[in-house]
Amino acid sequence: MERPTRIGQTAKAIAVVVVVLAVAYPLVGVIGTSFASQTDIIKSSGLVLWPDHPTLDAYRTIFTGGVVTRALIVSVGITVLGTLASLLVTVGMAYGLSRRDVTGSRFILMTALFTMLFNAGIIPNFLLVKGLGLYDTYAALVMPTLVSAFNLVVLRSFFMNLPDELYDAAKVDGAGDFRILVRIVLPLSKAVLAVISLFYAVTYWNAFFNSLLYLNDSDKWPLPMVLRTYVLQGQSLNAASAGEVLAPQQAVQMAVLVIAVVPILCVYPFLQRYFTKGVLTGAVKG
Repeated sequence: MERPTRIGQTAKAIAVVVVVLAVAYPLVGVIGTSFASQTDIIKSSGLVLWPDHPTLDAYRTIFTGGVVTRALIVSVGITVLGTLASLLVTVGMAYGLSRRDVTGSRFILMTALFTMLFNAGIIPNFLLVKGLGLYDTYAALVMPTLVSAFNLVVLRSFFMNLPDELYDAAKVDGAGDFRILVRIVLPLSKAVLAVISLFYAVTYWNAFFNSLLYLNDSDKWPLPMVLRTYVLQGQSLNAASAGEVLAPQQAVQMAVLVIAVVPILCVYPFLQRYFTKGVLTGAVKG
């Protein structure tokens, strides 16, 4: 009985190591190539895990030119403001829909769930955004994705799972709905709010398709559009940036990838401990 257990544990350990290596290898390669010189890239035929002549020329090129810097500022602004706006609207809707005495709450909930199954399509959405005067504005990156039906359902379920005695006691003390939400419900919802904030932040940070559809001015492009133009399509960022320090094109592309990935990697560890708890407690029943 003990031998099969050890074999199973060994197999699990091997599987974990394989998965970690499969994830770590390209990540290390991207970071290493971003610090590589032209000699290192030629020597390794592209992907550099550990550069022999590390240099910051790629990052100097990026931040000197201003294209990536401007796109990074735009992405940070959209992510922060968009996440705050989405969280505010989602919390308000979820709290209202979790109260059984709210008239029309079931109809509003069914309408929100309907959007999870059916989408209007690209052309109707584009015509709607243009008709509202949001075309080529940053609001076009926030308004169409302001509320996620999935996040709304998770947060509503969490609010419904809170004991009714808390609401009754607060109402006896003379508290209104807004005060109950701010003073009682939200402090008890830190885990699920952290998870939903992460979901929204990742959505806005990776807002590539909406940027492609709704932004015509390249000066307003967020970071995902810069990735598409200068990494996937292979246009020269050196020439576009007109920087004084020219770095290998492949190193510049990998440096842009690092800049795009690092912010989310830095935020995730602080929210990771809330992740499982927030999702599970918000989806037990509804």
